[in-house]
Amino acid sequence: MEIKRVGIIRGGIGETYTSSLRQGGEIISHIAENLGDKYKTFDILIDKEGSWHLNGLSIKPSDLVRKVDVVWNTAEPSISTTLDNFSIPNVGNNSFSSALENNNNILRKYIKNIGVEMPRSVILPTYQKDFDPRYAEGSGEASGPRERYSIKKAKEVFEKFSSPWLVKSLTPDASMAIHVAKTFPQLVDAIEDGVKHKKSILVEEFIIGFPSVAHSIGNFRGEDVYVLPPENLTQPEKENIIVLTKKLHKHLNAKHYLKFDFTLNPRRGIFLTNASFTPDFRSGSHLEKSCESVGVKMHHLVEHILNKALKL
Repeated sequence: MEIKRVGIIRGGIGETYTSSLRQGGEIISHIAENLGDKYKTFDILIDKEGSWHLNGLSIKPSDLVRKVDVVWNTAEPSISTTLDNFSIPNVGNNSFSSALENNNNILRKYIKNIGVEMPRSVILPTYQKDFDPRYAEGSGEASGPRERYSIKKAKEVFEKFSSPWLVKSLTPDASMAIHVAKTFPQLVDAIEDGVKHKKSILVEEFIIGFPSVAHSIGNFRGEDVYVLPPENLTQPEKENIIVLTKKLHKHLNAKHYLKFDFTLNPRRGIFLTNASFTPDFRSGSHLEKSCESVGVKMHHLVEHILNKALKL
């Protein structure tokens, strides 16, 4: 059997540099330890300045056409576009899937017509003093402190839906905490934290209920969409989650894999709270435990995804 050459792209110029190094390293380890008779790995590093390196040597993206058969990209999504332009088979997030994964507001709009509920939300744009009428040119100091902005916005949220509220940066940002506010003063403080960090803020209703996670794999075990069975649910709940997961997988046009976080509220039903296109290959991850529950090893999933990208 011909050994296929797999390039694993890690690093990049974005904020995910460190996590990309880890994710790519995990994929390299799974292949080297379990699939070495089928695949040879090539470690492709994109440094923080955007330069590409293959096994330590400087290269251009176009060089990969002759050096690898398939690429697994763990760096920024724009790299997938570059690989597509050179007709290199590849695995990894593109700009669309990354937007759905990192912005629940975009995800909510995209799935609104398929019967899947998400928590209600309000987006608060980044606070800018220059656009605050209290700071109009020639007016001197504002008529009140900046905190009045947080109070005003908290009232707007309060009028739309009741507590508890989940308050976080609109886009992923490790520097800003994720707040669960149960009272109006806590909501004001959480919004103020976003103002201090100069971030647009997403305020969602916090759905109280039982959490459930579902993983879906494309064209696996004879099914168009195979769902790893969710755990600790009644049979009707499990069947409902599987139906929703398959519907979402197809609607989002996922090529290889999706993970969905749900909350089951006994009165209001099932809510989707998050979606991720990125498999968590870490030892002990929820994905690993879910795979093992049906006799699947993590390297089986890695192999399936690579073969699908290669159309084997």
